[in-house]
Amino acid sequence: MKDLKLKVQIKECQMDELSDAERSLIDMAIDSTAHSYAPYSHFHVGAALLLADGTLLPGCNQENAAFPSGLCAERSALFAAGAQHPDVPPVMLAIAARDTQGELTDEPVSPCGPCRQVLIETETRYGRKLRILLYGKKKVFVMDGISNLMPLSFTEF
Repeated sequence: MKDLKLKVQIKECQMDELSDAERSLIDMAIDSTAHSYAPYSHFHVGAALLLADGTLLPGCNQENAAFPSGLCAERSALFAAGAQHPDVPPVMLAIAARDTQGELTDEPVSPCGPCRQVLIETETRYGRKLRILLYGKKKVFVMDGISNLMPLSFTEF
């Protein structure tokens, strides 16, 4: 038996270390948490997606009593982009969340498994890695490509 070590690269930084575009995208993700419909989990997630042409698209989670009929914030933004701007590649995604008390989370939250797979498919579809920003009040995680969250995937990325 042999142990394998997988290398991922995730930068940890503070908001003031980010570019103006990154901070604006995170602010949009934070604002999007207000539009979340989460009557069951009370966990409100917002996302913001930047497309290559400068288009900004918000997303937020939408829960439903008939699980799993709801949709995560990340996928709502990515699917809106695919429906409205199918030929424009996404370049950056920001994610923020509010806890059950309505406070922004101290730590960054990461995408669920299905969202990670959608991110893999998105990168494969457009042939480019997506910059991902995971916001928390204490720190922000920044990574280039979903392979840093899901290193064993079904694609070359």
